[in-house]
Amino acid sequence: MSETTETTTSSAPSTADPALVERLEKLRQAIRYHQYRYYVLDDPVISDEEFDALFRELQALEEAHPELRTEDSPTVRVGGVVSDRFERTRHPVPMLSLANAFTTEDLYAWRERIKRFLPPEQHAQLSYVAEPKFDGLTVVLHYQDGRFVLGATRGDGEYGEDITPNLRTVRSLPLQIPVDPQAQVTAPARLVVRGEAYVDKADFEEFNRRQEAEGGRTFANPRNFAAGSLRQLDSSITASRPIKLWVYQIVVLEGVDDPPATHSGSLAYLAALGLPVWPDYRCFDDGAFDELVAYVTDFGEQRHQLPFEVDGVVIKVDSLALQQELGFTGKDPRWAIAYKFAGQEAVTTLLDIVVNVGRTGAITPNAVLEPVQIGGVTVRAATLHNEDYIRELDIRIGDKVVVKRAGDVIPKVIRPLVELRDGSERPWVMPKTCPACGQPLVRPEGEAATYCVNNACPAQLVRKVEHFVSREAMDIAGFGYKQAELFVSKGFIKDLADIYYLPWDEILKLEGYKEKRVENLRAGIEASKNRPVHRLLTGLGIRFVGSVVAELIMDHYRSLYQLMEASQEELAAIDGIGPKIAESIVEYFSLEPNRALIRKFAAAGVRVEEEAPPEPAAPESLPLAGLTFVVTGTLPTFSRDEVKRYIEAHGGKVTSSVSSKTSYLVVGENPGSKLVKAQELGIPTLSEAELRALAGE
Repeated sequence: MSETTETTTSSAPSTADPALVERLEKLRQAIRYHQYRYYVLDDPVISDEEFDALFRELQALEEAHPELRTEDSPTVRVGGVVSDRFERTRHPVPMLSLANAFTTEDLYAWRERIKRFLPPEQHAQLSYVAEPKFDGLTVVLHYQDGRFVLGATRGDGEYGEDITPNLRTVRSLPLQIPVDPQAQVTAPARLVVRGEAYVDKADFEEFNRRQEAEGGRTFANPRNFAAGSLRQLDSSITASRPIKLWVYQIVVLEGVDDPPATHSGSLAYLAALGLPVWPDYRCFDDGAFDELVAYVTDFGEQRHQLPFEVDGVVIKVDSLALQQELGFTGKDPRWAIAYKFAGQEAVTTLLDIVVNVGRTGAITPNAVLEPVQIGGVTVRAATLHNEDYIRELDIRIGDKVVVKRAGDVIPKVIRPLVELRDGSERPWVMPKTCPACGQPLVRPEGEAATYCVNNACPAQLVRKVEHFVSREAMDIAGFGYKQAELFVSKGFIKDLADIYYLPWDEILKLEGYKEKRVENLRAGIEASKNRPVHRLLTGLGIRFVGSVVAELIMDHYRSLYQLMEASQEELAAIDGIGPKIAESIVEYFSLEPNRALIRKFAAAGVRVEEEAPPEPAAPESLPLAGLTFVVTGTLPTFSRDEVKRYIEAHGGKVTSSVSSKTSYLVVGENPGSKLVKAQELGIPTLSEAELRALAGE
């Protein structure tokens, strides 16, 4: 779902056309509901095209009548409000932390303490709720008459930072409740809730991977990423980050005739309003406390299967009346406890720090470790992020260090154990010259990364080739890092265009390169010549120009020749392309070797400009006319956008969810739940090859 607009807001005057005001409110209600289905329930009931039509209508009406745009309109999601500081805001009640339990014995001891504070006749009323302890940034959200009016960090528990503009950009946070206009619940006069902002592990790793490839800042863990993203002064930066939200506690509730009497009832009430609530919380009677303890320990063993980080399970007394009676001890509520999991951590010796050269020339330090078992995996190396990370933590060669590994995440050095030093440890400093080419290294002012700026650096070239042939760029089958390293070392590849001028007779003489393998590699390279131009632009490895940016740019330029002549002002005017990206592109094409590279690609037959679009055929004459498709999984050659355009170019329609109206489900590798639903409904499936055949290829 794509949303773009300005962020100016106002209240509708009483003199406005009632029919227009009613249409705007109906659009906002419908869009909020469908965003809730999409971002919170992951169960959309309309297609992306239908959603976009609603959104565009709302956007157009608000642009034509800016005086009718409201602060809770879905069109404010993109952010853009720049603050010079965060104001402090006082919480309505203290946001207290929880006492911790580290063993099952601690849980039983907590239960006994509770019972000592309650008269025996109330023991039978005890029951408990178990929920994940989300590892993110605590936020406090305020709603007034159903409208989101304030969002703050937890801060010191009494005061937090007002980050309302940033929280407005979080897609799973409803700006108006209830979300579903048909819901059997009305908005309370006042509602304050506590929740956790977080980032999925896969989104975090993908962000860091892209940042590292482009020489940008990386984050140590998803929690830091979430916290850093929500504390941006420019909310448009927050809007570009994949922040999500869970809400787990009512802090203040006013104006409700029959308020929930239990914590589990509170969670059900919040979910009915459309707030994102973890759906699999578990309830246990006091007589089933042994089962609760077993659930907690089992959850700890299975937690890595969750898409987000958790570091424990929170257990609360379910009855709100008993919570009030139990009260607090110091800074902790007596009625709740956090069972903390043992981390996937280990202590080992840091044997050395070595640096790798990325395709942008970024120099990344990595730890060489004495092998250690973490979660059943032998770890010998870990990331150290950058020079500042090492200096700030005072990590030294020879240190005993704590290494963390969670699931399949790359291991990280968390901290040194300074208390175990014996004086033999050595501070590390960034080398002055590149380990691959010997040229001086440079650290630009204001950046965390250090670079080798030698374009002829062989290590950079290997990484550049690896990126160029990758799936998101030119997608050359059978070509990977090993081939890149070998062909660069042999002198076969001196620039990216040399991939299309490889000496095949020489390659046939190499060990392991028999005729069939060479034939397949050659065919993959030949097939890549016809990739869309934005894939070639992605493959060039220009700083800050990934696949999304490349596609945005090539929507405005028919050829790379036109792009080479574009000014920084023209590029920066493209929606989604800021001055930093524009400057990087102009700087890249200002160098004659890079301009010559484009001409060399063209001479090899690689597509550097898109053909003029043919005259459109009559829709009813196209081979896929009248058919509706849904796509799931990863296809062999098409990206998701490309297969959508392909189907539409041949007359078909693409929707996001499977229904009885779906004609075919196009299935790739690792399909999701859509395949199960299609099988239940008897919807036929197609491979990519079968889709092409149906389209007449």
